[in-house]
Amino acid sequence: MITMKLLGVSFFFATTSASSVLSAAELIKDETDRNKSFITWGAQVEEFEYRYSDDDEELAVWNADLFYGTDELKVRLLSKGEYSLTEDKYEGLENQIVGQIPISSFFDAKAGVRFDSPNGPDRAYAVAGISGLAPQWFEVDANLFLSDEGNWSSSIDVEYEVLFTNYLVLTANLDATAAFNEDSEIGVGEGLVSTETGLRLSYDVVDRLFSPYIGVVYERKYGDSADLAVDEGNSTSNWLGVLGARFVF
Repeated sequence: MITMKLLGVSFFFATTSASSVLSAAELIKDETDRNKSFITWGAQVEEFEYRYSDDDEELAVWNADLFYGTDELKVRLLSKGEYSLTEDKYEGLENQIVGQIPISSFFDAKAGVRFDSPNGPDRAYAVAGISGLAPQWFEVDANLFLSDEGNWSSSIDVEYEVLFTNYLVLTANLDATAAFNEDSEIGVGEGLVSTETGLRLSYDVVDRLFSPYIGVVYERKYGDSADLAVDEGNSTSNWLGVLGARFVF
């Protein structure tokens, strides 16, 4: 009788221990699954627009981003360009390929290469920068560049959104470029080179997947860069009306 009781107790503890081991294994598996890095990919076009300037110039402008990777590492292909519809030529074309990793809850670091086809000879650059969400919900993208000619430059792009409704959004942005060395062949002087300030009022048609907008942009060159523009017969500042769309796929 005592032996049967001992066997029953032993069976109970063995069953309980096995259940505990299985539960622990399931918890570990669930935690592992949650920590897995899922591969994501897609494309977003922040700007795809027609611009009309105060000196009657018409431009097609785009700013696109293709990405592939995980939360721990993404590879991004960035493309920005301006094409003059009036003169039927590119005014600027910039392509980057960068690797991007998180460095905090709100910011990522990135590094890669950039290739430009401006007015004049082409340029290649090494790129390092950060991007993310600053306090007060400002989106920031800051970069440092070293060209194949040994010239240093930098850029910063700051963007802020004001939601009038869940669908109607006003986006303000400031894009500034500075150079630490002169590169007169591509119209860049030492110091603050240029700024672009924009306001765009968009309406989300499909849950931020497609958002047409209208807006206004002000461009200005400064210092030595402005002098180089004048020497080439170009203006140093422009107001432009904007009509375009943002989309994600």
